[in-house]
Amino acid sequence: MSARNTIRKRRREAGIALLISIFVLLLISVVAIALIVSSGTESALAGNYRSSTGVYYAALAGLEEARGRLLDKDPNSFKNKAAAGFLPAPGTQWDMGYVRYVLNPGPTEVAANILTTYPDTEYDNEFGLGALAAANRMTTPSVWNRSPLDSLNVPGPFYKWVRINAVSEVSLKLDVDHDTLADSTTPLYYDGIRFSNSSLVGPQVLEITSLATLPNGSQKLVQYLVAPVPITLPPFLGALTLSGSPGEDPVFHAPANNNGYAVKGDGWDCNGNPAGPPVSAINIYGDYPGSSSGAAVAGIKGGIPPSPPSPARWNYTGQGAAPDVEYVISSSKTPSQLNALAQTIIQSADAVVPAGNAATQTAYMNSLNMSPSNILTVVANGDLDLTHWGKTGYGLLLVTGNFTMDPDNGWRGIILVIGQGKINNTDNTGSREIDGAVFVAKTNDTSGVALPDPNLEEASVIFDDNMGGTGIRYSSCWIQKAQPIDSYKVLSFHEIPQP
Repeated sequence: MSARNTIRKRRREAGIALLISIFVLLLISVVAIALIVSSGTESALAGNYRSSTGVYYAALAGLEEARGRLLDKDPNSFKNKAAAGFLPAPGTQWDMGYVRYVLNPGPTEVAANILTTYPDTEYDNEFGLGALAAANRMTTPSVWNRSPLDSLNVPGPFYKWVRINAVSEVSLKLDVDHDTLADSTTPLYYDGIRFSNSSLVGPQVLEITSLATLPNGSQKLVQYLVAPVPITLPPFLGALTLSGSPGEDPVFHAPANNNGYAVKGDGWDCNGNPAGPPVSAINIYGDYPGSSSGAAVAGIKGGIPPSPPSPARWNYTGQGAAPDVEYVISSSKTPSQLNALAQTIIQSADAVVPAGNAATQTAYMNSLNMSPSNILTVVANGDLDLTHWGKTGYGLLLVTGNFTMDPDNGWRGIILVIGQGKINNTDNTGSREIDGAVFVAKTNDTSGVALPDPNLEEASVIFDDNMGGTGIRYSSCWIQKAQPIDSYKVLSFHEIPQP
C-alpha cells in the first residue's frame, strides 16, 4: 500500500515538473520574441533616422553649393562656370519668372531627365498653376558633375536639383507694403530688417530650393531665403572724401578757370532726380582730435579760388554753407584696415586693368563694355591713366596707385583711390561727371609700404586750372548699385512637407 502511494506521488510530481518546464520555455520564447521585435523596431527607427538625416544633409548641401556659387569670388561661381545668361547682367535684378536650376544626376541618371524624374511641383504652389511652364528656365551642372569632382570614386551628396529665383508677395504670402494687394510681379528687397517692394531700400531677396532623394526613396525639400551682403566700405558722407591727420592735411586744388565744375553733396538718384538728404560736398576723413581739423578744412577751402573767373564757391554745396567742406568723422579706419579692404575688393574684382600706358589701359576699359546693365568691380593694382578714354564707367573702381583722370571720363558708382591716394589730370577738355562718391586715402608711402597705424596721411586731388569736366555729384543710388558682394546672408530656412 505504501509503495503504491509513493509511485502515484512521484507521477503527480513528474506531471507538475513538465508543466513548469513548458511554462518556463513559453515565457523564454515570449521574451525572446519581444526582444527580436524590439530589436527590429529599433533597427527600423535607426534606419529611418539615418535616412532622414542623410537626405536632410544632402538637400542642405545643394542649398549651400548654390549660395556659394552666387559669389563671383567662388572658384566654381556661376559667373565663371555656367553658360552665358545663367545669371542676370551685373547690377540688374532677377526678374520674376527668371528660374535657374543646378542639376546633380546620379551615376546612372541623365541630366536632361532630372526635372522629369523629380519634378519641381513647389514652384507652382508658390507662384500659381502654370507658372513654371511659363518661366525663363536654364540649367547648369553641379560641382559634382564637372571636373575634377566627377572623376572621383566617392559619390557626392544625393540632391537632385537646386532652384534659384526671385520672390514676390504672392510667393511668400506676405503683404509687405500693407496695401492688401498681393503683388506677383514686383520682386522683394531687404533693408536689413524687413522686406520691401522698393529696390531703393537694399539688395534683392532670392529663394534657393533644394530637392534630395536617397536610393531608398527618402526625399527632402528645403529652402533658403537669402540676400546679398555688400563688402563693408568706409561710410560715404561726402561726394568727395579725402584722408588726412594732424600735420598731414589733405590737398585739393580746383580747376580754377572752369566755372561749371562743382562738387555737390545734395545728391541725385540713379535717374538724375534730386533724392535723399544731403551730405558734405567735401569730407575730410581721419583722426583729428578736438578742434585740430580746422586747419585742414581751411586748406581745402583755400584750394577753391573765389570767383571770377574760378569755379564759384557756391558750386560746392551739401548739408552746410557753401563751400561745404567738413570734418564729419571723428574716427576712421587705419592704413592697415583700408589696405585690407583693398585686398578684399581685389579678390572679388570682375576685372583687373593691366599695367601700362594710357592707350593700353583705356583699350582694356573699352573691352569691359560697362553700362547701367553691366555694372562691374574694376581694379587697377597700381597706377591708372584714363587720359582720352572718353567713356563712362559703371560700378566700383579701385586704384591703389596714382589715378590720372580725364575730364571727358564719367563714372556712375564708387571710385576708391586707396594706397598712394592721388588724383590728377593731364588732359583738360571734356565735360563728363562722376555720380556716386569718390574716396581718396593715402595708406602707403611712395615705395608702397603701408604707413604705420593709426593715422592716414594726406590725400591729394590736384587739377589743372584749365581742366574741364562738370565735377562730382553724390548719389546714394549709384553707390548702392556699385557695392561688391561679400556673401549671401540666410534670412530664413524651412523644410517643405512632401505629399
